[in-house]
Amino acid sequence: MEFEDVVWRRRMVRRFGPEPVAPEVIERIAAMAQRAPSAGFSQGQRLVVVTDPDIRARVGAIGGDEEYAELGYGRWVGQGAALFVPCVSERVYRDRYAEPDKRNPDGSVIDWPIPYWWMDIGCTVMLILLAAVDAGLAAGFTGGDPDRLRDELGIPADFAPIGIIPVGHPLPDKRSPSLKRGWVPTGTFVRRDGW
Repeated sequence: MEFEDVVWRRRMVRRFGPEPVAPEVIERIAAMAQRAPSAGFSQGQRLVVVTDPDIRARVGAIGGDEEYAELGYGRWVGQGAALFVPCVSERVYRDRYAEPDKRNPDGSVIDWPIPYWWMDIGCTVMLILLAAVDAGLAAGFTGGDPDRLRDELGIPADFAPIGIIPVGHPLPDKRSPSLKRGWVPTGTFVRRDGW
């Protein structure tokens, strides 16, 4: 599939069929996600990939399956054939930027005016979403209680699980009513040569 087609076809899907996804496809999606940028090549992003049905159901509950069902979306989070839980560690970034080649010229450690670990994990998420589409699959995204995700999946305290990305074979689903807002006009989104 051409990259432009992948981008245009990407959307948040909230219903998945029961068919499994081949392990090699799941591994390929994870491998592509690892190609996300990271400040100073810190590589503070990690993925937990959940395929066990019982664990998927528990993670789906943490991701709000019951609440989604009450809203008419169904228990879609735990339905994904694989659940990707992207995590990021601020500590990994701070440790990397305390190394000699990343210190300020005066030897001090940089002050992070923007916490770029959040940008980098966002890139990881987008690569998962796009890789799923490229594989002929679909994906969604939801949050979840970070402490409960840590406990359920054994995620170390210095890594923040930022949400859950179910991946699987798409079924027709209920679209978010937020989509009625429409896209911001391109002239509003894109500014040229200044604001």
